[in-house]
Amino acid sequence: MAEPIRIVVTGAAGQIAYSLLYMIARGEVFGIDQPLILHLLDIPPMAGVLEGVVMELNDCALPLLREVIPTTDPNMGFKDVSAAFLVGAMPRKEGMERKDLLSANVKIFKVQGQALDKVAKKDVKVLVVGNPANTNAFVCANYAPSIPRENFSAMTRLDQNRATAQIALKLGVSVSNVSNIIIWGNHSSTQYPDADHGKFFIEETQKSVSRAINDESYLRGAFVETVQKRGASVIAARKMSSAMSAAKAACDHMHDWWNGTAPGQFVSMGVFSDGSYNSPKNVIFSFPVEINNKKWKIVEGLTLNDFAKSKLKLTGEELQEERNEALSVLDASASNL
Repeated sequence: MAEPIRIVVTGAAGQIAYSLLYMIARGEVFGIDQPLILHLLDIPPMAGVLEGVVMELNDCALPLLREVIPTTDPNMGFKDVSAAFLVGAMPRKEGMERKDLLSANVKIFKVQGQALDKVAKKDVKVLVVGNPANTNAFVCANYAPSIPRENFSAMTRLDQNRATAQIALKLGVSVSNVSNIIIWGNHSSTQYPDADHGKFFIEETQKSVSRAINDESYLRGAFVETVQKRGASVIAARKMSSAMSAAKAACDHMHDWWNGTAPGQFVSMGVFSDGSYNSPKNVIFSFPVEINNKKWKIVEGLTLNDFAKSKLKLTGEELQEERNEALSVLDASASNL
């Protein structure tokens, strides 16, 4: 077997991590032949819970899991890690505005960025799950200047999975037969779920999703709204935010980043914008990407109609506002030191 690699999960005592850690340790992300050392990072009040999580991981008797290191010290948590799942964040609660999350969370991700910069491997792959994910990833990357910016991403795979599932239900096919559904922009209610470039297989023939559905009012209305508001709908029903589905999406995201995408297929990732598709630069914006040798590349040349362009403009403006507000919070905290 290969040498073990070190993986860190923050917020490791939380509900998303409870599903995520088992999936990682089983080999669903990095491969069934890749031994792992798991670093579990959380805040000091959760240290006791972390010990319980360690017990459960040990009790699972997972062959790939060589060691579990619980810690409340970011420098120990991020030491020599090859991949980081940044799950821990101030949770969104029912009725809470996204802007309410910014003030607390940008400070958390500043500290984590500094620790990554100091002790993580320089080729570490960093996935931000904690919301607001795009802006948290932006902050984290900016405080880890020695790590390439393309090594930081925000999770919009949950939105892609939600959108793909809705399309599969509409078409009456398995989700495994549907591909290339895109999430543009922010992981928020301004995101644009786009099925115009989607494909699906039926009777071994590949077909266009939009042509098969042939219902523009649905694809621009109910479909978009359902995906945009799905997180809020889950909170309203469970009184807690998405956990099982978020953990699955984090695994999907990192699996494809680590192992690559199939030819002709692309996935959605929040990455630093280079201005593609008239998106604002210097924000973390969700694009369709293809991945090879652990490197993502924005899919080029997709045709966007005027409706799509208007949606991309709206979500891009929100990301700029979030970025500027986050920077103002950090500037204010720095001036108070």
